[in-house]
Amino acid sequence: MRWRMSSHRVCCYLTRNSFFEHPTSPTPKPNPSLSVSSIFCVVTSAWFHSRRYYSLHGHVEIMAREVQRGANAVQGVEATLWQVPETLSNTILQKMRAPSKANDVAEIRPDQLLEADGLIFGFPSRFGVMAAQFKAFFDATDELWASQALAGKPAGIFWSTGFHGGGQELTALTAITQLAHHGMIYVPLGYTFGSGMFEMNEVKGGSSYGAGTYAGDGSRQPTELELQQAFYQGKYTAEITKKLSNRPLPA
Repeated sequence: MRWRMSSHRVCCYLTRNSFFEHPTSPTPKPNPSLSVSSIFCVVTSAWFHSRRYYSLHGHVEIMAREVQRGANAVQGVEATLWQVPETLSNTILQKMRAPSKANDVAEIRPDQLLEADGLIFGFPSRFGVMAAQFKAFFDATDELWASQALAGKPAGIFWSTGFHGGGQELTALTAITQLAHHGMIYVPLGYTFGSGMFEMNEVKGGSSYGAGTYAGDGSRQPTELELQQAFYQGKYTAEITKKLSNRPLPA
């Protein structure tokens, strides 16, 4: 998803849902109000939106749309969703019973990252790291890395894992290396989400690194608390991006 702030751009990129999502999991309804001209992007893997993301079965997509809503709640910011290209063949996707990608979210090219003032990347976990589709997208940003064109851009991350041992913390830690090599400014949540960070009476994904959810065997959907944290992350990151974008340069 992208966020526009006056003349500034912020991008959030998400990935398609978690590997463990169930084939019968409900597919999020398309949002016809998404603007392809907005500036804050959320990027995800698998099938990406302006919030860049990848989601094979939909959990990350659901989270991404909440991140986008949170970003758009900040005055002067417009967030757009993007999805990264799929690397699996149609035959493999059919065998995995993966649903069709969202038809209201365009695929992103590496050079489009330059349009954003800020970025949020979302992806499911594979053995403690981001899904291969999202990693392939980052691997294609070598020209941007060589010129350090993304240096100084604020960026956040969110994710979906199968179970408690699926990488709720490790996935975030391993993803930070991508941001560091590009010189991007990582924006963690810390414990600014408040009491929701200390919930002990229900299963909850996410951490001080960013919002997260559990897919389990695929039948579990993001909880209200997890969606609230995703919304908060979009709003929080957009506010940080807005502050940095409006900061006057020294003479």
